[in-house]
Amino acid sequence: MKKFFTQLIMFALTAIFMGGTAQAVPIPLRGVVEGFYGTPWDYEKRVDIINFCRKNNLNAYIYAPKDDMYHRDKWRTPYPDEKLNELAELVSTAKKNNVRFIFAISPGLDLKYKGSKGEQDFDAMMKKLESMYQIGVRDFAIFFDDLKDDKGRHNEDGEDQAAFLNRVQKELSARHKDIAPLITVPTEYYYADMIDGKKIKPYTRDFAENLDSKIVVLYSGRGVVCDGIENAEQSAVNKIYGREVGIWWNYPVNDYPLTPDGNRNTKLALGAVEKLPTTNVTAIFFNPMAQEQMSKIALATGAVYANNPADYDSTKAWNKAIENQFGSLAPAMKIFADHSKHMENSWAKVGAPDASEFAAVAYMVIAKADNVNAAEFKLLEQMIDNMDRAANILLEYLPQESLAECKPQLEQFKRLAHADRIALESLKAGSLNPQLKILREEITVNEKQAIISEEAARKFIDDVMNHFEKQNQGKRKKK
Repeated sequence: MKKFFTQLIMFALTAIFMGGTAQAVPIPLRGVVEGFYGTPWDYEKRVDIINFCRKNNLNAYIYAPKDDMYHRDKWRTPYPDEKLNELAELVSTAKKNNVRFIFAISPGLDLKYKGSKGEQDFDAMMKKLESMYQIGVRDFAIFFDDLKDDKGRHNEDGEDQAAFLNRVQKELSARHKDIAPLITVPTEYYYADMIDGKKIKPYTRDFAENLDSKIVVLYSGRGVVCDGIENAEQSAVNKIYGREVGIWWNYPVNDYPLTPDGNRNTKLALGAVEKLPTTNVTAIFFNPMAQEQMSKIALATGAVYANNPADYDSTKAWNKAIENQFGSLAPAMKIFADHSKHMENSWAKVGAPDASEFAAVAYMVIAKADNVNAAEFKLLEQMIDNMDRAANILLEYLPQESLAECKPQLEQFKRLAHADRIALESLKAGSLNPQLKILREEITVNEKQAIISEEAARKFIDDVMNHFEKQNQGKRKKK
């Protein structure tokens, strides 16, 4: 009997550590980094996101708004008393919520490392960090990202940066015994920029070899905004740095243009975080949109991932996030959000495809064109009706703070539904309704303010018009 119980205990332990009943292992440091370009969040939004972190078992928030002049452009300048008092209240709020408030500073634009000016800048840095310590901050970050010129070049010295960080770390630790290790982002902060073929670039080599092993390094994946991080890539970056490297994940952030005209924040990233490592990660921070309320869909899925990477199911997490956040409006929000997941331009690609089911049915209808049966027409028609209905419901019933962040996109979604319906009716009739061209022009004009469903609902309009254009070209050739 004793042997039986021993075997049973061993079996249970094996199942826990090796099998499907494995215990969830959260990423140690997990949270949100307010690190986007554009108008920073106000105090109320930061308090709200700190509360959100607590509710979703995220344990850290990094204060790093790129367009806070005291964070980046004028990093040496002390915060005015009013701003310092506001930050002190945020630190206090974070502590009450068991969320680590990490104060970040980005001095790289003009930081001097050597000589008398180097000493002056080191003193300025310590004064700035000491002022934050006095209001309760115990976690600090120094970032060196986004220092390249228009041609993608930079003159940063990895050894100098590492020496500066090491010195700051040593001085902080000597002054205060309750300081956490520094967090940093290097200038070459994505994997493709760290390597040249199979060789590590000189900057990354020097930075990695000289950096204090306790300092936490964050990187963004293969690119600045990229389609996931494979386990092998994470291991390769860990090997470069000789430590478990953390992740700064640029989703759902939308502070980069999706069209050549340079307009930013025109599309909302309302999908789930996906394709992230299942291997050990020391830290992960999700960079949100300026639209704080709308960011919570993706951030909630990120929290699920960060608390149990090995068993993360992005679809399940996405559905649950929307249901938890929108209650009775969840069915309508799922339809809208499904059309606004993917972010892509010439250098960025992230997020699941928009409305993949809609896109597949629309492709089938266009491919068969003159031979579509009634059931296939009906299926697409129902999807279009659902789009219109969802837009109407959300425009009328969304709480004002959420509606304010997505109204242009909802209005564009409604335009797309109307145009898609005219396009489908044109296919049914076998001739193009002239109104479709007018509707498409209206949609194109409004894309300067709102982009959604480019490769699904929007593409269907173009595909139908192209179908009839080819049909007309064929007729002209016969004549």
